[in-house]
Amino acid sequence: MLRLVSTFIFSTFIFVVFGKEAFMKNVLVIAYYFPPSGGAGVQRVLKHIRYLPDFGWNPIVLTVENGEYPARDESLIQQIPPNIHIERTRIYEPYSLYRQFVGQPAHTPIDVNTLKKNASERSFAENIAEQIRATFFIPDARVGWLLTAVDAGLRLIKEHNITALYNSSPPYTTALIARQLKRKTGLPWVTGFRDPWTGFLTTPKRWFLPAWIDKRLERSVFEEADAIECAWEGIRKDIAGKFPHIPAEKYHHIPNGFDSNDYPAIPPVQNERFTITYTGSMYGYRTPASFLKALEGVIAQGEILPNEVLVRFIGRFGDEIHVMFAAFPHQECLQILGYMPHEESIGYLLRSDALLLVVDEAKESEEIVPGKVYEYVGAMRPILAVAPTHGAIHELLQETASGKTAHQSDVAGIAANIRSYFRAWKAKEAFTPNTSIIQHFERKNATGALARLLAHTEH
Repeated sequence: MLRLVSTFIFSTFIFVVFGKEAFMKNVLVIAYYFPPSGGAGVQRVLKHIRYLPDFGWNPIVLTVENGEYPARDESLIQQIPPNIHIERTRIYEPYSLYRQFVGQPAHTPIDVNTLKKNASERSFAENIAEQIRATFFIPDARVGWLLTAVDAGLRLIKEHNITALYNSSPPYTTALIARQLKRKTGLPWVTGFRDPWTGFLTTPKRWFLPAWIDKRLERSVFEEADAIECAWEGIRKDIAGKFPHIPAEKYHHIPNGFDSNDYPAIPPVQNERFTITYTGSMYGYRTPASFLKALEGVIAQGEILPNEVLVRFIGRFGDEIHVMFAAFPHQECLQILGYMPHEESIGYLLRSDALLLVVDEAKESEEIVPGKVYEYVGAMRPILAVAPTHGAIHELLQETASGKTAHQSDVAGIAANIRSYFRAWKAKEAFTPNTSIIQHFERKNATGALARLLAHTEH
């Protein structure tokens, strides 16, 4: 009894003097996309960083100091807890040479105008550059980070008494960094994936030898990691299909989510026009063509007048998307806005009457669940989804009563959903999603699941 009392008094003294940090374990988080990087890819790891301390884990971040981000959002830096140690190392990337080779201006976004739907849409120089990328940059163009990240990671492990490793992919180079650290230290390792690796719609079309190397790297990561964290179920299915020998208990589906702390207190708005908002990027396999055709048809039939509807597109759009916008016959219905800080884009969602979601037209589209979907669900506005009606997004919208789905090829179905929500808006009908289900997708809950997974890999 005396020993228990002494232990309690000592523990209380340590907590009072040093705070809860004295009882935390340290995890090394390896992530390329980290503030000031913007876009959807940064949100998952940023929220993990923010909430891991609430579950007994102190994150030490290893990231880049000179990343070639598709978008920058300086405001996200303010969301990083002030006591988090962040190590930024140099990375050697080929994109400045790529731009010179294909004749693009400096700072041209590296995705919206380079990742085209097929080779015929690329110039001769772009096709040559794509072949170079597919042959030499394995697993991706961030592979040069290995030159600085592994040594920095080993130093951080020693200096901060790291007890676990976690990486966020893509880029898949982060998994190779974590693999090297695992091999050198034996620390437990959770590898996190927001998208599949080989054979995905953004994967370069490689010839035999580089494709074989890429597949070998992918296999080694999944075999050597202690646990595999998947942002959507389709990732788990993809890995299991490629590597059926990997034990099923290694896979852990931790869905994306939304952070209610990101949503400003905005009173209900009665817009003068039925306002539909899209946020995010559009290029390659993701286009608004079907939606615009459906909207044009509804207007042509006189069911909605041009001055009764406004569609806002917020984000980054490829040149071919801007051509689609310019060809729409009712320009007064469109408002094309550029990329904006995350908090500002959330405000636009909350002031909308419906939210437009467009999924890539690809074989993987039934399984894809972008993080933005949960952000839309958290806004609790009706969602117009242009996506497969027998897929993961449709199931999520049905489960949360958050929206309607029509396939990209079903222009009539998209039009019917537009009409339905327009009539509800005009009649001032209340929208009632399933809030009891929606609250389960808070980002903090996902971080709690990751914390439990980290603890599990230690045993």
